[in-house]
Amino acid sequence: GSTHTLYSVDERKTDGRGPVSPAASVHAFSVDQTDGALKPLSSHLAPGPRPTYLDADLKNNMLFCANHGDFQHVEKIEKDSEGNWVTRYEYDDSTAIAFSLDQTGNIAGIHDVMVFGGHGKDPNFSPQNGGHAQASSHAHCIVAAPAWNVVFVCDKGTDKIHVLRYRDGFETVSVYQMPEETGPRHLALDLKTHRVYVTCEFASELASFSFDPVSGKLTHMQSVSTVTSGYKGFNEPAHLCLHPEQDLVYVNNRGEDSLVWFSTNANGQMVRQGGVSLSKSIHPGLAARSFCFSPCGRFFLIADRAAHLLRSYRVDDTGNLHWLTEITIPDPAFVCFMAPAL
Repeated sequence: GSTHTLYSVDERKTDGRGPVSPAASVHAFSVDQTDGALKPLSSHLAPGPRPTYLDADLKNNMLFCANHGDFQHVEKIEKDSEGNWVTRYEYDDSTAIAFSLDQTGNIAGIHDVMVFGGHGKDPNFSPQNGGHAQASSHAHCIVAAPAWNVVFVCDKGTDKIHVLRYRDGFETVSVYQMPEETGPRHLALDLKTHRVYVTCEFASELASFSFDPVSGKLTHMQSVSTVTSGYKGFNEPAHLCLHPEQDLVYVNNRGEDSLVWFSTNANGQMVRQGGVSLSKSIHPGLAARSFCFSPCGRFFLIADRAAHLLRSYRVDDTGNLHWLTEITIPDPAFVCFMAPAL
């Protein structure tokens, strides 16, 4: 933003009372406009394990974080109402956090926290955590729409998309319940068309929705497979982004190991237009799952983590990607462009 501040999650779980390692937090850094050097500014605890995803409403000095929580359970042994010894299973809370920012971009404090509960089908067909990927709530992304004072939260553990107002504290506007074992993971919002696109991690699908800013409700339009017709292997899509000018959505596949793109028409119907191959993922966490357009929209970068490569592509007038070059970078997990100083 205008404060030239970078915000980062540290995706850890606090290790108990009086932690030896740093506690789960969100951090702010100033960015030197001449050489890009980072200087720590402030940090704040982020209640809920594994802070995972950030977005912001900088005009209203708000920073948002989705905290995924861990997969592991705790067994509590107790007697039931009939006096029988039973096991009760407890899991981490998953949360959405709204942080207040001061005028310099520092993290001033917590504005509000939304705690998510419940679970999906458990066990489910995903091999994650031995089939217990939906044993509890897992908020995996939070996307701000400042024009409407709402955030969208994808909870892949309960197959839900939450729409929350945030100006006076979190307030649930609507909840869209997707089919079980869908796993809504990441979300992209097209402000021009009021459409929302979601990657479905467990179903290997891309879903489109229309969004009504007045009612705050999502209406499902279409779901399409993200993998090539006939592909039978394990696969989990992760991230997605929108073409800056054309009605195109770009999605990655972990398993098929590809980056694919879809056109979308005025009725929200999506059609696959092309794809490029990526290096073989080691597992879903070590895969090419971060990518973005350059500000001009003519270039596309992919952090191909498993291959230790940053790949660059030219984007032609139809949105197709054409490989240009690549450079070696150890374990690249995230890529983005920094806005130039004005």
